[in-house]
Amino acid sequence: MPEGSLAVSKFVELQRVWLRYGEESGTLALRSTTLAVDRGEFVAVVGPSGCGKSSLMKVVTGLWPVSAGTVQVDGTTVTAPLSYVGMAFQNPTLLPWRTTLGNVMLPLEIVQPHSSRLRRNRAAYEAKARELLALVGLAGFETIFPWQLSGGMQQRAQLCRALIHEPSLLMLDEPFGALDMFTREELWVSLQDLWMARRPTVMLVTHDLREAVFLADRVLVMSPRPGRIVAERRIELPRPRTPAMAFASEFAALVHELRGYIGASRAAAPA
Repeated sequence: MPEGSLAVSKFVELQRVWLRYGEESGTLALRSTTLAVDRGEFVAVVGPSGCGKSSLMKVVTGLWPVSAGTVQVDGTTVTAPLSYVGMAFQNPTLLPWRTTLGNVMLPLEIVQPHSSRLRRNRAAYEAKARELLALVGLAGFETIFPWQLSGGMQQRAQLCRALIHEPSLLMLDEPFGALDMFTREELWVSLQDLWMARRPTVMLVTHDLREAVFLADRVLVMSPRPGRIVAERRIELPRPRTPAMAFASEFAALVHELRGYIGASRAAAPA
């Protein structure tokens, strides 16, 4: 598989991106990184710890400027933080003084054009938030505060919050990494349901190869730092996928193949 293979209809595109933190002697996080993601595609990014996966998320969303190369989203060069991105992280970061419904609706108070429409269309927006919560199994928990929810329930609420303003791009940075395996598998299904219902473009950073195979249309493998894309694998398992599929030989073979790419990249990395 050629390094940096590009998708046909590009929504996210990086061309030879370099990222160095600080001055010339600072950490080189990304080196000549090239990739592309189709509109509506679900892509997972995997690789060894410290390979630059989170740095990749920062340059795509405009949270950190590139040192060299170009980043384009929806045909426009990224030069500042993007307002039409939904983001979810390993820690839910829900506001403890707001209810579940209030937390989910928070982006509507900040992101245009929703913030200017919220007052007159509150009922419609609230109905949309309740619909999202129901989709992930949180119907009836709208008035509950974060401290009253389990970790998995908080992550479900965070996913709803990331999607409430209908972002065209959803960026997920290890969103389930702190959860137990059973809860993670439940949330894989919830995230898949949300994606299939809304079809945003998704980039997921994860250390969990099973998670990548379960959720993604395509998996990109990064080298050790400084990171670059060294392999990609299309996942052609039928949807909707179920946790039971993770025990099938085809699923296990895909996980083993990805593990092999990561091992090979480690072996090829300079000491």
